[in-house]
Amino acid sequence: MANGSEIIRLVAGRQDRDQFRRKNWVGTFEQYLDIVRENPKVTRTAYQRLYDMILSYGVEKQSVGRESVNHYRFFDDPHGGGKDAVFGLRSALNQLVNALKSAAKGYGIERRVLLLHGPVGSSKSTIARLLKKGLERYSAEDDGALYAIGWTDEDDPTNAEATQWCPMNEEPLHLIPTRFRPDVEAELNAGAPADAHDEEAFRVRIEGTLCPYCRFNYQSRLKKYDGDWTRVAQDVRVKRVILSEKDRVGIGTFQPKDEKNQDATELTGDINYRKIAEYGSDSDPRAFNFDGEFNVANRGIIEFVEVLKLDVAFLYDLLGASQEHRIKPKKFAQTDIDEVILGHTNEPEYRRLQSNEFMEALRDRTVKIDIPYVTTLSNEIKIYDKDYNNETVRGKHIAPHTVEMAAMWAVLTRLEEPKNAGLTRLQKLKLYNGKTLPGFTEENINELREQATTEGMIGISPRYVQDKLSNALVAHPESRSVNPFMVLNELEAGLKHHSLLNDEEQKQEYRELLQVVKEEYENIVKNEVQRAIAADEEALMRLCGNYIDNVKAYTQREKVKNAFTGQYEEPDERLMRSVEEKIDIPDSRKDDFRREIMNYIGALMIDGKRFDYKSNERLHKALELKLFEDQKDSIKLTSLVSNVVDAETQQKIDVVKGRLIKNYGYDEESATDVLQYVASIFARGDVKKDS
Repeated sequence: MANGSEIIRLVAGRQDRDQFRRKNWVGTFEQYLDIVRENPKVTRTAYQRLYDMILSYGVEKQSVGRESVNHYRFFDDPHGGGKDAVFGLRSALNQLVNALKSAAKGYGIERRVLLLHGPVGSSKSTIARLLKKGLERYSAEDDGALYAIGWTDEDDPTNAEATQWCPMNEEPLHLIPTRFRPDVEAELNAGAPADAHDEEAFRVRIEGTLCPYCRFNYQSRLKKYDGDWTRVAQDVRVKRVILSEKDRVGIGTFQPKDEKNQDATELTGDINYRKIAEYGSDSDPRAFNFDGEFNVANRGIIEFVEVLKLDVAFLYDLLGASQEHRIKPKKFAQTDIDEVILGHTNEPEYRRLQSNEFMEALRDRTVKIDIPYVTTLSNEIKIYDKDYNNETVRGKHIAPHTVEMAAMWAVLTRLEEPKNAGLTRLQKLKLYNGKTLPGFTEENINELREQATTEGMIGISPRYVQDKLSNALVAHPESRSVNPFMVLNELEAGLKHHSLLNDEEQKQEYRELLQVVKEEYENIVKNEVQRAIAADEEALMRLCGNYIDNVKAYTQREKVKNAFTGQYEEPDERLMRSVEEKIDIPDSRKDDFRREIMNYIGALMIDGKRFDYKSNERLHKALELKLFEDQKDSIKLTSLVSNVVDAETQQKIDVVKGRLIKNYGYDEESATDVLQYVASIFARGDVKKDS
């Protein structure tokens, strides 16, 4: 075990002081202009920087049916180990990134509030948190560098510690007078690609004016130097800026409070009354705290939590900030800002916005992006797997299908009842999850999604499921494992006092869906136990060889040699049908199925490959079910229910239990539980014919 000095040496050996110096660079305005010539992207707008940050993580093309959509790796949260990863919302995330792209190119979206709208617990806050963290990291990298302006102390210009930095971290190029900007832009863009259609081309554009504080410094020095702008520029210092929510640099968050405690100065800053005596006026920018959330978020992003709960008085600031990119601090003129304005809201508040005529101006200035619940089972499972798995949960084993069944129920509550009379909600869930069903094409599945107008905007929140998973983990201290029934019981018990569910009919519907999930779980575990019993490799190979020999003889109109008597006999029709019936091959289709098997084997032989029954899914399933039927009586699984088991039977049961542990992820306790559960089903005579 390392001692204190060794730990300090470990850290010392890994620190990067060159990187520290780059992040804390301070230089002159002239040096900054050289940086801009070398890397014009340091002057990007907030929208451009945010969009580039997302792209910096890479983009994958993924097929969804016949369409190809972008998968942005940024939303996998690679830096956070996937803790804030967003699953199953490709369409919504594509819409968000497209809006940012449009804003980055100046097509008009940059003058709108981006409004994430969806039910509670649908990842709105997670997406906002990801964007803020991403900007923090990106600004600390060379590719995401940005710089802010400052002013030397007039009494001691050589004292770097006395430099007065812009409280809004604004772009240093704002120092360039408006009438000179076209010529300066031309110089800075000299050598840049001239093709206006080249998406990779970036051209410096100087937009915006100095904030009141910097404008005061600029004018006082311009007067001091008798209008010599070059002397003013010599008094300017430029520093590298690292965005940080904790340090309130470039990232702001505003959360509405009750009306009595809300104050517009929280957004645009307030007078510093202690400094009025020093500077003699409440309109002196040196006596003003530019620390409102809009001021703080300049050059980065501001998040409005539950934005539609804002008091109407705040909306004027928000409207000006979005449409004009300006705010109005008390006692000062309109002040330019450059930041992404991101808000999020739930459905009740959004309905209030639609019905409130006083909010019409805000409605006109928002781009609504729906963030629904996940409606694909595999993605819903990923949400819970992050926190509830056998690595993160200590001292408790999570039995197979525990998280899956909870996720299945959650997704079922979010789906609309299919209009197709021959389709159940569970089958619809399976279609959405990629399973094929006879008679349903990809086009049919897209039609199902289009017909459903509220899917993903209704149903149970992932938070509710997470709470009940947590309850199940602590509610059974005597048990070493947690199984699906424990969680499903918690989910059902919680419905009675669910804070967001007041409709008794809806609660009853959700209880009925829990029963659907329990029946599906019963089918899954019966199938697993059957496969564990039939997982005797040698017995399966013997059965397969016997079946193939008989099929070959049948299709070629030959006889089969009896291995015991040595006599040639007719193919064993009873054996062949006992296998084929397990996968619902009717008597009228048996010849086609047998020829299909032989053609498959023949094609493999032409390619120089050997036939393996595992490569043919339907035949593999049929053989397992046949072997299970042959062996289940010898194992006497039903004797588990009576707790009277002889030594030979116990040995066979232990073999099956071992297969469940090895092949399916059970532990000793959960394997015993599932065997007893399935045994009770068999004891009722409920033998599974098909999975």
